[in-house]
Amino acid sequence: MKKQMHKIALLLVFILTIFACSNNEDGDSIPPGIVSNITIVPTNGGGIINYSLPADDDILYVKAIYTNSQGEEVFKVASKYNTSLEVNGLNQSTPVNVKLYVIDLNENVSNFVEVNFTPLESFIFLVQESIDITPDLGGVKITWENIASKTVFVYVHILDDGEETIRILSSNNSQESIFLRGLAANELTISTKVEDFEGNITALEEKGKYTPLFEEKIDKSSWTLIANQSINGNAYEGLTVNFWDDVVDTVETDADNSYFIINRDDNGGSLNFPLDIVIDLNKNIKIQRFKVWQRAFWYNGGGVTYHYQEENLKSFDLYASNDAQTWDLLGQFDIGDPRDAAGNIPSPAFQEAIEGHEFSLPNTSDQFRYLKFSITSNYGSTQITVGSEITLYGLDNL
Repeated sequence: MKKQMHKIALLLVFILTIFACSNNEDGDSIPPGIVSNITIVPTNGGGIINYSLPADDDILYVKAIYTNSQGEEVFKVASKYNTSLEVNGLNQSTPVNVKLYVIDLNENVSNFVEVNFTPLESFIFLVQESIDITPDLGGVKITWENIASKTVFVYVHILDDGEETIRILSSNNSQESIFLRGLAANELTISTKVEDFEGNITALEEKGKYTPLFEEKIDKSSWTLIANQSINGNAYEGLTVNFWDDVVDTVETDADNSYFIINRDDNGGSLNFPLDIVIDLNKNIKIQRFKVWQRAFWYNGGGVTYHYQEENLKSFDLYASNDAQTWDLLGQFDIGDPRDAAGNIPSPAFQEAIEGHEFSLPNTSDQFRYLKFSITSNYGSTQITVGSEITLYGLDNL
């Protein structure tokens, strides 16, 4: 019996020894080595820290801990596959202290290595300095450069006869151009300030006084169809010229019947997109924005709207010309498809269709006389494409 108990005890000791060894291998408590060969490249509002990793084969990541310019302790990490990390969010001309740690797979932390460097002037000040404002139709265009390509928030303070409004613009593009529309043609005092994602912000700076150009609805009474360059939209009750008769089709009644109907049977037997409608404005204009309306009334709908149904126009290109031969692309546009898998359409999408789908050009167009509306898709019909109205906004009769 004693021999048997002795054997059991020896077996337990053996098992515990194996378990302890295994546990030590799977979860060692030895911290990794430290980073070495450190070099630092200061950047605008931060710095890039380059280093060599220790020889440990279980390194997980490197962690940098520092205090940002808001007085908050923050950290950045870089995986074992990197030999550099970026410290940013700084807005100071004094040195920043950074502690670098190495962390391994078992979450053991190395001793820290301390480095100090002085960042270059924050990129938010460079953005602020680069801001340029020019008057445009119904507003102003604001451009800036962002060499860091990091997110900035540009606060635009607009003072109009003692009344101040603030627009907040955001971008991380290296070159940005944004049009602020809906401003009166009055002299405006405009000031700006720039903030980064970490909360560093410049002082508010007055950029100058600007007067937006007067924007008006372009009168359509002089427009005529260039039939030999256009698709035939005269089918059933529809007429191509209804596209600019200033009558928008409505859901409630068929009395307006103001839309074009492009029927494949009247156009060679198929709808070959693009479907062009070419208009002679019989005057010179410039535009910055426009609206397009879909057909709304549905004969068999029992009062249900026809918006977003298969025959309605969906996407289109807009071209301008001064000779009706050479065309400049003003933009490519898409109304979009708000229908879900069951065909349901949210109320805001219906309201947008009723009020007209509004589109803006990237820039105010050059002066032109001829307009080409080139339909590139509808909502699925292979037989008919319809649309109700187009309205342009800009400078009329130049």
